[in-house]
Amino acid sequence: MEYLIDGSMNKWELILGLEVHAQISSRSKLFSEAPTNWGADPNSQVDLVDCGMPGALPVINEYCVEQAILTGLSLNARINKTSIFDRKNYFYPDLPQGYQISQFEYPIVGKGFIVINCDGVEKQIGITRLHLEQDAGKSMHDQEVESSFIDLNRSGCALMEIVSEPDMRSPTEAAEYVKKLRNILRYIGSCDGNMEKGNLRADVNVSVRLPGEELGTRCEIKNVNSIKFIQQAIDYESKRQVEILESGGSIKQETRLFDPNKGETRSMRGKEESHDYRYFPDPDLPPLVLTDEKINKLKKTLPELPDDKKKRLMSEFKLNDYDAEILVNDKDIAEFFESTVCGRDGKIVSNWVTGEVFSYLKRIEKNIKESKITSNKLGGLLDLVIDGTISNRQAKEIFEDFIDSDEDPRKFIQERGLVQLSDMNEIENLIKSVLQQNPKMVEDYKNGKEKLFGFFVGQVMKVSEGKANPKIVNETLKKLLK
Repeated sequence: MEYLIDGSMNKWELILGLEVHAQISSRSKLFSEAPTNWGADPNSQVDLVDCGMPGALPVINEYCVEQAILTGLSLNARINKTSIFDRKNYFYPDLPQGYQISQFEYPIVGKGFIVINCDGVEKQIGITRLHLEQDAGKSMHDQEVESSFIDLNRSGCALMEIVSEPDMRSPTEAAEYVKKLRNILRYIGSCDGNMEKGNLRADVNVSVRLPGEELGTRCEIKNVNSIKFIQQAIDYESKRQVEILESGGSIKQETRLFDPNKGETRSMRGKEESHDYRYFPDPDLPPLVLTDEKINKLKKTLPELPDDKKKRLMSEFKLNDYDAEILVNDKDIAEFFESTVCGRDGKIVSNWVTGEVFSYLKRIEKNIKESKITSNKLGGLLDLVIDGTISNRQAKEIFEDFIDSDEDPRKFIQERGLVQLSDMNEIENLIKSVLQQNPKMVEDYKNGKEKLFGFFVGQVMKVSEGKANPKIVNETLKKLLK
């Protein structure tokens, strides 16, 4: 579906590219042995390299290199067997070395792509590159009125900067891109994808143009740490640029910040070009050289990725595209589904996971691993539905109480008198009683008022106090009405 921005005079096309910074889930930093524990006391996770002490030499973390390779392979990208670390020179209070060790001309990962799904339509988004770099520290301005403080705990943490091609054309596509990328990172375990902690954040490049014209001047919105904020920032910034252009102005290439409280972007500084950073190879780090043997060995360790898992779930459990997509969008949910579905109908399990389970998790504001839901618990309850012991409706009514309890499912429903009535003779007697009490309606039904069938079902369920097996009720009722 084409997305265009309505200006007062023209319709404008939106051009988007994202630079996603993903912190590698490693126990130590990219060039030092300092730990990476989140939430630790300020400046307690710092080595001599991280605080820029003269003479302290960086040593590459092999695990971080391996995670970058695995991520590149997961993005259908080329792994460069030779890459070079550069010094990116700029001054900022939380960058004690006066430069950031990054990669510029020769990154570890080259071109690749991922496929996103928007409203049932698949689209390929190109990946320009993935490079390794160290994170900066954190400036803290809210500790005292007249002073700012520096926390270097994050300084030196390993980042993968994943740069996309300018292939996205709407806020929704940008959101789906980040969701898909985050999901892939979680599947392979290279990054936890936690945006609230800043472990995954995006720089969003926004420009607009009249359809068919050359690319417009872009503005970069720095460090957006929520998918919702990414969409809001794009929406505001694109409309701001359209208003400027239609009023006869021009767009200034600059770096901007997004204020989530006001829902607007504001100017931060002029946009630097690569030459402003005076990149040059880091003299303390030799070129990083990889072998085919190393790359192939890592490739064999890759887990099943979301797209492959989706295809398998559709084939193995006869799920439709929509259900399979929802399940694989969360690694933990996909694993929960597969551990629950064993020997059971895939569609029934899928309906319950995406229905009752999702609703319950949303209400308690927890994920599947933090909740009391287990595959054994849900599977046990579904077995009682499948064998007719209780109805699907009854199971839904007791679901949350059952999950919050520690009881066996069969014992739980027996103690509450919820066992479904499935004796055909008893159900037949109930139906005959209802029909005898409503002779006029029976006559009307036989004369063509077939909608009365639902009335008879309702009456049978009422006199059975909701315990009669609906399937048997429907089958027996049809037989007796004939």
